[in-house]
Amino acid sequence: MSHPTPSAAAEPVSFYQLEEHAHPEGHSTMLGFWIYLMSDCLIFSILFACYAVLGGSYAAGPAPKDLFDLPLVALNTAMLLFSSITYGFAVLQMQQGRVRGTQLWLAVTALFGAAFLGIELYEFHHLIEIGATPQRSAFLSSFFTLVGTHGLHVTFGIVWLVTLMVQLGRHGLIAANRRRVMCLSMFWHFLDVIWIGVFTIVYLLGVLR
Repeated sequence: MSHPTPSAAAEPVSFYQLEEHAHPEGHSTMLGFWIYLMSDCLIFSILFACYAVLGGSYAAGPAPKDLFDLPLVALNTAMLLFSSITYGFAVLQMQQGRVRGTQLWLAVTALFGAAFLGIELYEFHHLIEIGATPQRSAFLSSFFTLVGTHGLHVTFGIVWLVTLMVQLGRHGLIAANRRRVMCLSMFWHFLDVIWIGVFTIVYLLGVLR
């Protein structure tokens, strides 16, 4: 009786496809990410609307001009804007096929993002130390919620940057990693746009009010 001969060494099943054949040319991935960004826009729109309504309710407490240090906030804004420029350099390096160059500029971007977070945490610590806590007034509640939510997004972005640098080191500039670089680019620039709104509406107009 003949026994069926086993087929030549079967390929191991992998649940992680480097080239992501299920997403031809990355159109599905990019569309899905655009939908995610639109949902994030709705979240920040709600937070800005809440601040617009509550930002003038000081409950006999400190107002923005009593709390905000504009030169420090301007420095913080510069850190985030510089990080957007360095991410652009990372994309240019990727388009030229340079893995190390891409990783280097992603690392610089992460450092600028970390500097931004450090300054923001220092500001929060200072405000809480002088008694300007979220419970003090509706203005401070809406301020901490809006600025803190943006800070959380920057934190997630830095984690994503580090993860992406590791993936580039392991797999190089494969199509999947190129798409991830472009998705993170949209996310990072989106955070810059949101912060410009925060700086203008919360800090600048708040001090001038």
